[in-house]
Amino acid sequence: MNDFLAGLTRWLIRAVLVVAGLVMFLSLLAAVLVLALAWGLRAAWARLTGRPVTPWTMRVDPRTGWSTVYRSTERWSATRTAPAADTPSRRAGVLPGADEVVDVEPREPREER
Repeated sequence: MNDFLAGLTRWLIRAVLVVAGLVMFLSLLAAVLVLALAWGLRAAWARLTGRPVTPWTMRVDPRTGWSTVYRSTERWSATRTAPAADTPSRRAGVLPGADEVVDVEPREPREER
């Protein structure tokens, strides 16, 4: 009885996976057929109106991608140039509360008793 249930479970899992694969295949096939139909209708309409059939293309210029990445690394890089010496900063080089800081003199640690 145990072998029967194990075999039945194994065949049930296989059937579910085959059905899932078939559904995936049919959905992709349907999407490709819809795109082919749209392209065919577009080409037929272009021929009927006397216009040339232009292919579907992605208008991507690789140089724009490179320049975008190059500009973003300049903006976010850690090696920024220091501000010029003649331009004053907001604090003029002085931290607020710096005059209240007291230096501590180091001393030897006490021994435990």
